[in-house]
Amino acid sequence: MYKVWKKDFKGRELVIENGKIAKQADGAFVVNYGESTVFVTAVMEKHAKEGLDFFPLTVEFQEKFYAAGKIPGGFVKRESKPSENAILSARDIDRPIRPLFPEDFKMPVQIVATVMSVDPDTPPNTWGIIGASLALNVSVIPFNGIVAGVRIAMVNGKYVFFPSDEMVKDAEIDLIVAGTKDAITMVEGEANEVSEDLMVQTLLEAHEAIKELIAFQESIIAEFKVEKFSYEVPAFDESLKEKLLASVSMEELEKRLLTPGKQERDKAIENYKKEIIDPIISNSGIEVNDLESVKYLLSEQFETLVKKSMRRMIFEKHLRVDGRTPEEIRPITCELGILARTHGSALFTRGETQSLGIVTLGASMDVQIIDTLLEEGEKRFMLHYNFPPYSVGETGRFGSPGRREIGHGHLAERAIKRMIPSEAEFPYTIRVVSEILESNGSSSMATVCSGSLSLMDAGVPIKKHVAGVAMGLIFEPDGWLVLTDIMGMEDHLGDMDFKVTGTKDGITAFQMDVKVGHVSGEIMKVALEKARIARQKILDIMYSTIDKPRTSLSKYAPTIKLTSVPIDKIGELIGPGGKNVKALSEEYGVEIQIEEDGQVKIVGAKESGVNGAIAHISNMTKEIKEGERFVATVSRVEKYGFFAEVVPGRTGLVHISKMGRHVKNVADVVHVGDKVNVEITGFDPAGKLQLRQIVEENNSEEQQLDKEDERGGHDKSRWHDGKSYEKKDRDE
Repeated sequence: MYKVWKKDFKGRELVIENGKIAKQADGAFVVNYGESTVFVTAVMEKHAKEGLDFFPLTVEFQEKFYAAGKIPGGFVKRESKPSENAILSARDIDRPIRPLFPEDFKMPVQIVATVMSVDPDTPPNTWGIIGASLALNVSVIPFNGIVAGVRIAMVNGKYVFFPSDEMVKDAEIDLIVAGTKDAITMVEGEANEVSEDLMVQTLLEAHEAIKELIAFQESIIAEFKVEKFSYEVPAFDESLKEKLLASVSMEELEKRLLTPGKQERDKAIENYKKEIIDPIISNSGIEVNDLESVKYLLSEQFETLVKKSMRRMIFEKHLRVDGRTPEEIRPITCELGILARTHGSALFTRGETQSLGIVTLGASMDVQIIDTLLEEGEKRFMLHYNFPPYSVGETGRFGSPGRREIGHGHLAERAIKRMIPSEAEFPYTIRVVSEILESNGSSSMATVCSGSLSLMDAGVPIKKHVAGVAMGLIFEPDGWLVLTDIMGMEDHLGDMDFKVTGTKDGITAFQMDVKVGHVSGEIMKVALEKARIARQKILDIMYSTIDKPRTSLSKYAPTIKLTSVPIDKIGELIGPGGKNVKALSEEYGVEIQIEEDGQVKIVGAKESGVNGAIAHISNMTKEIKEGERFVATVSRVEKYGFFAEVVPGRTGLVHISKMGRHVKNVADVVHVGDKVNVEITGFDPAGKLQLRQIVEENNSEEQQLDKEDERGGHDKSRWHDGKSYEKKDRDE
């Protein structure tokens, strides 16, 4: 049965629909806000896949160009692979709903959010979260909770919910926040060096709106009577579990956990697991067909003990598996100029996590073209993150970046982008690549640090260094403890991954994922303050390595300079059919880009060529006044006079009558390439220069030759001798 629910929310009407379309999906809702429409479905596989040791949840976010009244660009006029924005939006849905599925649930589930109509004033970023929550709750799919998400920004000191992309370009804060009615579970966003207190205040403001949306969902869900799918958990012989518990020494397990080095620690724990599980299996008479499943179940129980041991060690002894205290940062080293031919590079190592940041500088033609549902334009700063399998000692696929790589790169890019100089200050396209060479947690935060260092090494005039740190949480019934600079095991077995980036003056980006529903405002305040202290320590190390951008660019970087010309001179600079600008490009070995407002960008491999082109353009387009004198170059000789180039690209006629002497044959007096002194006498109706030649006082011999010539007493050979003398004199 078709149903509609409506609610006025933050200045617009929120309309939820169900029962009209996609009735064969397990759950399907249409979410409308303003003129944006997102259609969300939830479907579960009806048959379990054997051998799965993880929960196979997939989330797809589909951007349909028809939603914005557009046809996809390119040769193929249909949507193909998801855009970066679609991948990030899918992650924003996945992250808050994933922890709410039962831990032992292994049936494949797919969430599909399709943008069917898009209003630029109300982007559809967060409505997929609400649609997914509703679809899961009214379906047979096991799901433990209701979740909602909002986008919140602070613009000119005021909070704005669901702002447009245009509105947030200069916002102090721009966050997507998701959570349950009890706690915030996911945050993603950026800020303009804001304080920790303002960040917490913004999160709490967002949570109030989330609670309102959850109450609305509760009223909708209450109208449905659904029997959830009953799934079987593989039977586990309790006697085997008891044998495992009796065999494991928590003291020995703790000793194995404290093994130095990630790979050595993993190997020590794996060996201990084998020492415990193999005798249990060999002495229990297990059927061959059940062997693998029993091994898996025993391994799961062992992992539970590992988690318990690690958490107890941290919570009770304030001792972490690598020997650190809860507030301690791993050892850090920074190196610059690692690669000879790149434009900038830096190696940032923190413990067993290592990022190599590489900067490449390019011109305007290297910008990233953006053509999405809501945005068309260019992007001149890019940060790309690569996570090869060898970084964790594994083999794996290579190819296009995965969702995780895109998400981590996006976070690091947002962390740094507000420190990037404007195009007017630094007219380069900037690409940073982070190669993760080794990883044991917090590789995205290492990327922020290596990116900042490599930008300064490249001579990019960034405003300040940016550093990042990942915080963790151990939450127990009798208390909680925040961890600074978490490593991989602490991320995997802990309750929170809380990434904060910023400068010495404030937060620039923020990401949080919570596995438990108990992260209060107090916990966030403590975590942010500890992150601030850690960030300052990291920044001190980075500033001691390089405290300001290098004053010169790499000799391998292109030279790019800006100049400008009067708008009415643009046509003159370009020339007929682009003749002038093409000639300039060839002469100086540069590329010239001319904008409608008169701004000119010159790009070249050599600075001398760029400077020469700028000087040429300046001379070519500067205002020339009547009475000004120049040393001009003869460019063409005719019977009626000669043409002389006064400044590059500006040529005028010196009529035979204006050559400053009596001349019978112009070609006898001047030649192409000669330098002559001229004066501007005026402009013809077409604006072309009119010139006269300025002739210096002749010596007595030349005067006598002129007189003889006037009387007809001088032959041409004598005149040629005089001309040869003049040429020789000029050459000397």
